[in-house]
Amino acid sequence: MEIKKAAIIGVGALGVLFGRQIAAALGKDAVCYVADRQRIERYQRDGVYCNGEKLDLCFIDRDDTTASPVDLLIFAVKYPAIQEAVEAARRLVGEQTVIISLLNGITSERVLSDVFGAEKVLYCVAQGMDAIKDGSRFSYQNMGELVIGEADNRRSEKLSAVARFFDRAGVPYKIPENTMHTLWNKLMLNVGVNQTTAVYGINFRELQKEGPARQTMLSAMRETKAVAAYEGITLTEDDISRWMQILDSLNPDGRPSMAQDVLARRRTEVELFAGTITALGKKHGIPTSTNDLLYAKIKEIERQF
Repeated sequence: MEIKKAAIIGVGALGVLFGRQIAAALGKDAVCYVADRQRIERYQRDGVYCNGEKLDLCFIDRDDTTASPVDLLIFAVKYPAIQEAVEAARRLVGEQTVIISLLNGITSERVLSDVFGAEKVLYCVAQGMDAIKDGSRFSYQNMGELVIGEADNRRSEKLSAVARFFDRAGVPYKIPENTMHTLWNKLMLNVGVNQTTAVYGINFRELQKEGPARQTMLSAMRETKAVAAYEGITLTEDDISRWMQILDSLNPDGRPSMAQDVLARRRTEVELFAGTITALGKKHGIPTSTNDLLYAKIKEIERQF
């Protein structure tokens, strides 16, 4: 199996960041963005910029009946758009297509497996990047990395093919020893950091010092740790401490994606975060009072949009 052509669904921060890297290393035709005709015309008219550079993007019209399946399909949309993205991608999925999702949480891979087949889907989490979106302009200092793997941690043919492609493209990645632990660990971070900054209307600076916001963040993370144990995933206080070291190293003026969504009055991924934790808390009879509160607050914010 060899991957030569990739397609990305989602011209957002992650899609632009990694698509730009693939195109720079392998050429413009190695990666295209899937969108409807109206969006394509807008992107071509207004331009898409990353770190001040206008990008020369390749596009595939989602309604193009002549479009051929691609080797690698990357979902890089927000969770509220996942069903629309699935429909946009149907023509691009063939027998040998490998699918990865850059969406946060532990849900999107299940959605994609139900539609396209689990044999096509790799688990993936994006971490360590600090990309900021302002309309069709994106900027970042840290590219971060993609963590990819199989749910059962085997080194499959499709995993090896994606690794070889990322090597050629210069996309930072790693293959963890325990894939599901990695996804849950990142979920724990997002449940704390994303939701707290969104509710409090703050940047990283306020989480990097002691105070109510930091305590809310840690409480939400510990509820995730408790729920994960009932799902067969062991998260620890050491995992939380390592995330705090990374958090404290980030640009204090930066904001995670959910805080940016709230500022831009966009629907958030709260269902992936507190929505997941509160549902599993009810399932296992575990109190999740902090996530209950964060969920209610974010839904209240969204209703004002």
